[in-house]
Amino acid sequence: MDPWIVYCDGSAVPNPGRIGLGVLLIAPDGTRHTLSRAPQLQACNNEAELRALMAALQELQARGARALRVHCDNSVVVEQITDTNAKPIARLEALFGEARALFQSFEQAELLWIPQHRNSEADALARAALGITVPRVVKIAKKRR
Repeated sequence: MDPWIVYCDGSAVPNPGRIGLGVLLIAPDGTRHTLSRAPQLQACNNEAELRALMAALQELQARGARALRVHCDNSVVVEQITDTNAKPIARLEALFGEARALFQSFEQAELLWIPQHRNSEADALARAALGITVPRVVKIAKKRR
């Protein structure tokens, strides 16, 4: 069973502030789908990232996906969803519970952390939902000789 490949990201401007959600879905046949939403919510960046993941999972359920590989650049979200021993974040615990239940509803599901610079399309979709079209500059440290 070939998985859907997913990249998700959330933005809060300022942090906390208005949130934008960005999701890139790649179907097993290579077809690309995007989501770019700005829920009328004020939240922190971690909540924006979590809500982007939830939006992706809900969209995948609606499309009948059974297997998925999700990429997220927020280590807090990845840890809270994948590590049963992670210390709970009280303010977001109910949302994390919903996200875990959604995640576990798929036959095969994998959530992977990726560096921010490898998540640029989802980031651009999240920022575009907030009306921010200027690309974010990510500096990557060069190895010293």
